[in-house]
Amino acid sequence: MSDDSRFYQRTIVKDELTSSILKENRSLRIYLPPGYNELLSYPVIYCQDGEQFFNFGRIATTITRGILDEGLEPAIVVGVDVNNANRTSEYAPEGELHDAYCRFFAEELIPYVESRYPIRNERNERIVAGDSLGGTVSLHLALDYPDLFCRVISLSGAFFDITRERLAIGDDLSWLELYMLIGLDENEVKTERGTFDFIRENRLTKEVLESKKAVLHYVEKPGKHLWGFWQVELSEALHYFLG
Repeated sequence: MSDDSRFYQRTIVKDELTSSILKENRSLRIYLPPGYNELLSYPVIYCQDGEQFFNFGRIATTITRGILDEGLEPAIVVGVDVNNANRTSEYAPEGELHDAYCRFFAEELIPYVESRYPIRNERNERIVAGDSLGGTVSLHLALDYPDLFCRVISLSGAFFDITRERLAIGDDLSWLELYMLIGLDENEVKTERGTFDFIRENRLTKEVLESKKAVLHYVEKPGKHLWGFWQVELSEALHYFLG
């Protein structure tokens, strides 16, 4: 039997970035993989809801196990914390702070992290990940900054009409690659903006993405709109891009 304590022998750096765009400090959690070496270079995963990805998604343990035991490519993980009072405003495409948040991500966060860590700067070496509205803003970041992002992990993304309208504008999305997970128990999800059928919304979004020739790995399986579901499935998403 393997010794699970090995999976906790990793480095997580707590950092804070002063954003002139958001006019506030934003907390970051930066995971450095086992054997981290500044002379090497690494792919990177940027996670919305950083605190939740680390605490509830257990991404550090999952990726460490993958690297040590499952042939996963070592990667750096950057968790970007969010103030829940502003989460919808920042993550929802119609939110008041959405454009500013996306600019912060592209213009401040990426340069800040890449100036401090040996991250490969090609767009296919950056993965942007999120759950629910975090999946939404991750997709919109790729659509708004296709020179920076082309790979998205969406865990039960909150994809509604406004996102599908945005997707319909573009012609060819063959440059875009998504890992898209939705739970079969997500047909009546209560959110602060109302109750939604996330299965229907994801299926409709899948159709639009496919019509635009996006590269899509689409997964439906039993699961609720909860971290208990996403945590278990996170390993498969990581293996899709880093395996």
